[in-house]
Amino acid sequence: MEAAGGAPLNPSVQEVFLDFKGRRTAIVKALTTDFKDFFQQCDPEKEDLCLYGFPDEVWQVDLPAEEVPAEIPEPVLGINFARDGMEKKDWLSFVAAHSDSWLISVAMFFGARFGFNKADRSHLFNMINDLPTVFDVVVGKVKKQGKKKSSASNHDNNKSKSNTKRGFESQGNYSKAMEVKDEDDLEEEDEEHGETLCGACGESDAADAGGFWICCDVCERWFHGKCVKITRAKAEYIKHYKCPSCSNKKLVNCSF
Repeated sequence: MEAAGGAPLNPSVQEVFLDFKGRRTAIVKALTTDFKDFFQQCDPEKEDLCLYGFPDEVWQVDLPAEEVPAEIPEPVLGINFARDGMEKKDWLSFVAAHSDSWLISVAMFFGARFGFNKADRSHLFNMINDLPTVFDVVVGKVKKQGKKKSSASNHDNNKSKSNTKRGFESQGNYSKAMEVKDEDDLEEEDEEHGETLCGACGESDAADAGGFWICCDVCERWFHGKCVKITRAKAEYIKHYKCPSCSNKKLVNCSF
């Protein structure tokens, strides 16, 4: 696959989906963990700017392509002009919604270009639709079915069932973390957090994150430790964990 934004090298449904997933992850990063940098780059004094997501999970704020027609559909133009004219929460949500539209348009563009039939297009859409939208991740409206099961009472119950430390939560506001130690814990973890989605990448699968999660004490969203660059050892010394979005609350109202 090309990292610069071109078409996938292998014109298959799976490759187009991986292209979509990489671009989506990049945009989610721009609008969440990297929001401060993204906000600063969207200078209203500059020309029409677009938010691009690339298959290698890298995002970029840049001018639209000069060639006509462009190699792939272009993101919405001029996102920077409204940066200081709207409430930051509304502006961020607006960019997220337009980014969702762009991601779908790019995937379906590849589907048309590669001659996908009806079954292939349906399969591609279903895989895409299984992921939460960028908008849902950004505004925090993703339903976390496992969140209630990860409350303090359930942590206490789990500790009584096993001597293995799976997480910690103080009597006050200590950070809450989860880790998988063995097969028994893995099964219990799946039951509790199988539907919980990471507030940074929007994924529920923690395989690449080593099974370690941490919860923000402000917005109460769960994150893969890897996504927010927090290790299990470091989490042990954090009394009040704030996710990157809540740490930048001067720029973003984390109530959403």
